[in-house]
Amino acid sequence: MFHPLRVSAIERITDDAVAVTFAVPPELRETFRHTPGQHLNVRYTVGGEEIRRSYSICAPATEGPGDPVLRVGIRLVDGGAFSTYALKELAVGDRVEAMAPMGRFVLAPRPGLFAAVVGGSGITPVLSIAATLLAREPLARFCLVRSDRTAASTMFLDEVADLKDRYPDRFQLVTALSREEQAAGLPSGRLDRERLTGLLPALLPVPDVDGWFLCGPFGLVKGAEDALRALGVDRSRIHQEIFHVADEGTDTPPPALTGTPAQSTLTATLDGRSGSWPVQSGESLLETVLRSRSDAPYACKGGVCGTCRAFLVSGEVRMDRNFALEPEETGAGFVLACQSHPVTPDVELDFDR
Repeated sequence: MFHPLRVSAIERITDDAVAVTFAVPPELRETFRHTPGQHLNVRYTVGGEEIRRSYSICAPATEGPGDPVLRVGIRLVDGGAFSTYALKELAVGDRVEAMAPMGRFVLAPRPGLFAAVVGGSGITPVLSIAATLLAREPLARFCLVRSDRTAASTMFLDEVADLKDRYPDRFQLVTALSREEQAAGLPSGRLDRERLTGLLPALLPVPDVDGWFLCGPFGLVKGAEDALRALGVDRSRIHQEIFHVADEGTDTPPPALTGTPAQSTLTATLDGRSGSWPVQSGESLLETVLRSRSDAPYACKGGVCGTCRAFLVSGEVRMDRNFALEPEETGAGFVLACQSHPVTPDVELDFDR
């Protein structure tokens, strides 16, 4: 369900990025109280077209009874309809519709040593995670390794510097710039698998890290995961959220629809109501549901945000691609409806689990 939220502040944080804050009405305080690392799915009509996007919340999580702070970071994307609108036209006082915070790239504050490798706008959810953790848990430490093109393009520079000043003994920051030399710190260049494999053990005791959070472009996240696995880190301690898959040259065409039944029927449960519909040739199961249920959850439709996550009750499906679900989730029977096509004549999904 979407709720209208008023834009209460817009702050330019780089030449191509803004932080947008939404005011939360008293009756929606608990609805919009987020867990550190979650994101907002927003929708807005631009030029008569409904646009949905997913943006991570960068503000620390608040505890009741105070008002939740909903602040998201938006970076301009070439050809991006909503990001272009947000940077050029969105104004304080405008209303944008948003769903309740969601996402499983989260960390509930607890004692321990945690670390993150982020690139570009991947800092957004990790900023919320680190700030909340350090404020609430005095026995927690956090190491942030971040990669950006240049210092001028670095999002939330002041907020990260503030964490360093507040928690000098518990917050460690390492910055790499891919297109600019620094006066101090790492030499310029990308943080790839080879570089991270040598760098991470020099920064902190890798086996003692209780949780790794990887966020940013596909290439960076995949390289960091490969480096950690090579260093012996168990998969259960690695959490990842991928942005900008297309920018990494991984957007290969989906495989041909082989083994698809000539006719298939989808049964889906959403908000306690069930329905059955024929699946039209070539369409995803999300598209099947949307023909009759416009309230079906989705944002990116690209297999990245995980908003359309559903439990496969029965039947078999094939996913074109998956950059949102962890192996544990797919193993438990969850699929991305926007990427799923039927393999059996009858398929049943449950969006409520």
